[in-house]
Amino acid sequence: MIDWLFSPIDLSRDHDVEFLVSWHGRSMVAAWGVLAPLAIVITRFFKVMPGQNWPSELDNQFWWRSHWMGQSVVLLLTLIGLGLIFGASEGFNWHSATGYTILCLVAVQALLGVCRGSKGGPTAPAADGSLRGDHYDMTRWRLIFERLHKSLGYALLVLGVVTILSGLWSVNAPRWMLICLLLWWTTLAMVFIALQRKGWKIDTYQAIWGPDAIHPGNQPSLDRKRDRQLTQIERREVSNIKSAPNSAE
Repeated sequence: MIDWLFSPIDLSRDHDVEFLVSWHGRSMVAAWGVLAPLAIVITRFFKVMPGQNWPSELDNQFWWRSHWMGQSVVLLLTLIGLGLIFGASEGFNWHSATGYTILCLVAVQALLGVCRGSKGGPTAPAADGSLRGDHYDMTRWRLIFERLHKSLGYALLVLGVVTILSGLWSVNAPRWMLICLLLWWTTLAMVFIALQRKGWKIDTYQAIWGPDAIHPGNQPSLDRKRDRQLTQIERREVSNIKSAPNSAE
């Protein structure tokens, strides 16, 4: 059994990998095979933590810190992995094609993050006291950003899996590496399905500000434009959410 696990995937080829290539693979597997899918699961299902008295307790920062810190490590490992083989001439293959596609999409994701717009709301009011903000008002740009950001995120996850599998095949990796990755991905998939069925996915907007209809992002609208002005009464009620959180129930 041990011999079988340490044998290469394709017995007709040798497993002979250069030092830089091996560390390129390790960094990319750590980034896109381990951290990236884990960060997506945390971001999707842990906006409200177990034991948190939501919606009385709002805006738990665990998921946000995990998201940006995790993705920052993914980006760092990706750049390290790229640097290890940059300039290597291997010709066109599916591994390099999907790998460079990932780099392009990561750049787009980073640009989207920088240009995602203002937050607004009672947790980040403007200097003049206004609660207006792209996220709080769910402006058209914010809606576009969220659709693109989430779609690209899942596309990157799929591309990452494809790229890792093609890389393992190209270097004829030992079978235990492939098996460990498949077990990890299967475990995350099972956790994903279980948490989805249990209803752990809570909208980011409501996780931050609650489900009360007083918030513009919770109000139904055919065109989803958030350009109306809050009345003075509404502003007072929203600003009191932190001091009297039970009003959100």
